[in-house]
Amino acid sequence: MSVAVISGSAGLIGAECVREFTERGMEVVGIDNDMRRTFFGDEASTNWVRRRLEADYPSYQHCEHDVRDSSAISELFARYGEAIEVVVHCAAQPSHDWAAREPQTDFTVNANGTLNLLEATRTHCPEAAFVFTSTNKVYGDTPNRLPVEERERRYELPDDHPYAAHGIDEQMSVDQNLHSLFGASKLAADILVQEYGRYFDLKTGIFRAGCLTGPQHAAAQLHGFLAYLVKCAVANEPYTIIGYRGKQVRDNIHAHDLVDAFWHFVQAPRPGEVYNMGGGRHSNCSILEAIEIVERLCGRPMQVDFDDEPRRGDHIWYISDVRKFQRHFPQWSYRYDLPEILDEIHQALQNRLA
Repeated sequence: MSVAVISGSAGLIGAECVREFTERGMEVVGIDNDMRRTFFGDEASTNWVRRRLEADYPSYQHCEHDVRDSSAISELFARYGEAIEVVVHCAAQPSHDWAAREPQTDFTVNANGTLNLLEATRTHCPEAAFVFTSTNKVYGDTPNRLPVEERERRYELPDDHPYAAHGIDEQMSVDQNLHSLFGASKLAADILVQEYGRYFDLKTGIFRAGCLTGPQHAAAQLHGFLAYLVKCAVANEPYTIIGYRGKQVRDNIHAHDLVDAFWHFVQAPRPGEVYNMGGGRHSNCSILEAIEIVERLCGRPMQVDFDDEPRRGDHIWYISDVRKFQRHFPQWSYRYDLPEILDEIHQALQNRLA
């Protein structure tokens, strides 16, 4: 049986990959040592997701390796060898606020961990497709140079701007800007994955994601915007809007839709290719707009506080232009829009808290 190796397998995207690839008939090996708990505290632990995966999929094999441990990663890959047909690398330190606290941890997880997985793939299963979950933070704060206009509930581009209709494409510069240390470590990993595709001909694909979300998200204040917002609303706890008066805009893609894009790429990989991947114009909102939807779902107003100081390098407006991926893989399409995403998160959190 062909094998899929998923790093960060108990995280939001990793767990969705476990489900997708198992249900498509592959043997799935997951790598996850619950560092999310180290980053964001007990409430962000993904152990409950791991337990659910092991219960739902008896064939699933979980390894508590640290992606920074090159020997352990190499030994794992050697065990399965060329039976490995897919590698999806989701493990990461995902917060630019947290990265500034421990830059060495952030860089070694995000950059060195990626290098370890690439080398293990090149050595033991060079024909495998390699999918990397990158981030729009590789563009740094360049999006903040866009001429956004302040409107009643959101910032928005003028209608005649080249990005207005479809969002930001892959040609945006990654140079001469403020990235945050998280953005820098992910950019280093992003370029490594590109280089292994172009230099060593590995079947690598880089997905520069917007906000990733879904009902299984172990959200925390520093990571997981929509799920954390709904969590505060359901628990009737205060939510703090950080900067830009809540008018900052994000596109949001459901974990299912992103992993479905991974599957399409794996079927016909294009080595070293880079894709912006998010909700696009199909699914985006400001924080204020998201709060309005969540308040309707909960049937009561939220407790909202404002912090006027934005996070350093945080985007004012970011919507992904996904047309390049759609041109390469025209069979892929969105399944979820924003109201469906929020409704699903709301239902899942109500059930979990109950």
